[in-house]
Amino acid sequence: MTARYDTIGINYEQLRLPDHRIAAQINHALGTASTVLNVGAGTGSYEPRDRQITAVEPSIEMIRKRKPSSAPVIQASAEHLPFEDQSFDAAMGILTIHHWSDKAAGLREIRRVTRGPIVLLTFDPSHRPWLTDYLPELVALDEGQMPKMSQYAEWLGSVTIEPVLVPDNCTDGFLYAYWCRSEAYLDERIRSGSSSFWSIQGLGAGLARLSQDLETGQWHRKYRHLRDQLEYDAGYRLVIGTQLQDS
Repeated sequence: MTARYDTIGINYEQLRLPDHRIAAQINHALGTASTVLNVGAGTGSYEPRDRQITAVEPSIEMIRKRKPSSAPVIQASAEHLPFEDQSFDAAMGILTIHHWSDKAAGLREIRRVTRGPIVLLTFDPSHRPWLTDYLPELVALDEGQMPKMSQYAEWLGSVTIEPVLVPDNCTDGFLYAYWCRSEAYLDERIRSGSSSFWSIQGLGAGLARLSQDLETGQWHRKYRHLRDQLEYDAGYRLVIGTQLQDS
């Protein structure tokens, strides 16, 4: 089985360290579940240690990067889960659904094998974080690959949606994590930790403009309202499927 992260996950285990505040929100959403399926599990970020976790990951390179102490992992995709119906108390998927070839099929499969809540960390493509002012290509990418918030109810039935605020010192280097550390986007290594930068071309002009605005102080004048914030709503959302679909 080949998978995208066989290529782009080269710095993932260094740059994508789970943030404890985001982890706490995910853990709370999982409720009292004892057995949890983690779909698109990657290196195991955000897997609660006090629950019985079964991980599913299509990329063999990401599987190889998992620590020996990580939960058992099966190489498989969301669209084809090798489990019996209602095998797990809950399921989770962290910044993964935009990589699935068939999102509706993947969520149907997760719902099939899960008795209780389905917890998905994702991004609302209607949001426009400040980085999109410099890299408008991200808008088209997000709109093309990220489901709309309204689609989750179509796929999962009843859902609740919670904002996931990004701390100013977030340890997880996902796309918009560096909202108050804008210089980080000029670092090619930092950018390599986000799949979005592997998906768009022609970044040079936008990054040059960002570099110039940082040098001249224009960025700080334009976004001075961010200086005193400890957290930022960049558009990340926790989608929680709360009940089984009607058969």
